Amino acid sequence: MATNKSSELKIFGLPPDQGRWLLIPLGIIVLLCLGTVYAWSIFRKPLQAELNIGATESLLPYTIALVFYATLMPIAGFYIPKIGTRKMTAIGGIIVGLGYILSSFAGNIVAMTLTYGVIAGTGVGITYGVPMAVVARWFPDRKGLAVGLTIIGFGLSPLITAPLGKSLIDAYSVRPTLLILGMAFTVIILAISITLKLPPKDWHPQQPISSQTGSKTEGIYPVNLLKSRSFYGLWMCYTIGTFVGLSAIGISSPVGEEIIQIDPALAASSVSLFALFNGMSRPLFGWLSDRFSPRYVAITSYVLILIACVLMVNAGEGQVATYLIAFCLFWFCLGGWLAIAPTTTLRFFNPDNYAQNYGIVFTAYGVGALLGTLIAGRIRDWFGSYTYAFYPMGLLAIFGIIIASFFLKRDRVISE
Repeated sequence: MATNKSSELKIFGLPPDQGRWLLIPLGIIVLLCLGTVYAWSIFRKPLQAELNIGATESLLPYTIALVFYATLMPIAGFYIPKIGTRKMTAIGGIIVGLGYILSSFAGNIVAMTLTYGVIAGTGVGITYGVPMAVVARWFPDRKGLAVGLTIIGFGLSPLITAPLGKSLIDAYSVRPTLLILGMAFTVIILAISITLKLPPKDWHPQQPISSQTGSKTEGIYPVNLLKSRSFYGLWMCYTIGTFVGLSAIGISSPVGEEIIQIDPALAASSVSLFALFNGMSRPLFGWLSDRFSPRYVAITSYVLILIACVLMVNAGEGQVATYLIAFCLFWFCLGGWLAIAPTTTLRFFNPDNYAQNYGIVFTAYGVGALLGTLIAGRIRDWFGSYTYAFYPMGLLAIFGIIIASFFLKRDRVISE
């Protein structure tokens, strides 16, 4: 029940039921800034020429940034309750900006890897989970939708920041662009950090929470996450979803060129279409995870992956539509898992510990990312064609359906 104190609560001068919706676009903006790490490709060629390095070396800062982002995000989850959401966002924003600013002065690839990869990647990992933790607490009645809408910023960031960065590079060259972006990100994230605060512990919306998938066990959670069967089910399902999705993302353009024989420019531009599906799926899968059992939503994503794998196994030269449909599905499902996993974490485990819980669950993303980016290329080297990469992806999708069916459900918890 709402207390007098909670009824006096305001967000941006509005009643919390209304003002909380403004936290979503602010979270999107923070994640748009952080997601620029995925637009590294716009910096690669200018830096290759300026630093006199090859394609493999120019990929190092990006690779290391992803490693530090995936590593720091789980660690940061444990410090959010201690440091606070606003301070955590501010610290992360300063580190992200500092990484970009120092990168503008880096004179060699080692320095660039340290500044962009280690420092900026660390900042992204520290900041990434905060907007989601904030909106999740303000939207107990629409967890999945709120989280899905917020993380759309990270997925769509390259569509916005890559053209912006490219325009700046064309106008000012690569180093001033890194400096401008670093200063802009610092100012933007610091400004928004002031607004990212959690609601009072007992706060809930005035309207009935009819949109939640309630049950008699709602509000009763496993005491120990790591002793919960549902945690391991979610972790394995998330690993499979990210493994397949990131494997496909990494080979999107080469598959188009080698198997379908499409023009390289078309293969590259098609990535923008795929990214749209990746972004759109996040609020959709978040909404579905609110309305239905997570295992059914997970199974749906695996069925779509399986369809995409079958399409690509049978694809040949000139089948552009088949290629576009299949890879839209791959990107769509990866974006979906970045909404399914946090929403399921909120539903299965104590929301008060969401930052720490999702930090642990997020390690599945790191494992899937590491293995997914390595294995698809290896299969191409071993068998001479990317077609063979879709067989293990399809088998993993089937394995995921089995795991989701038996393990992706709430633990039976008996209240004391």
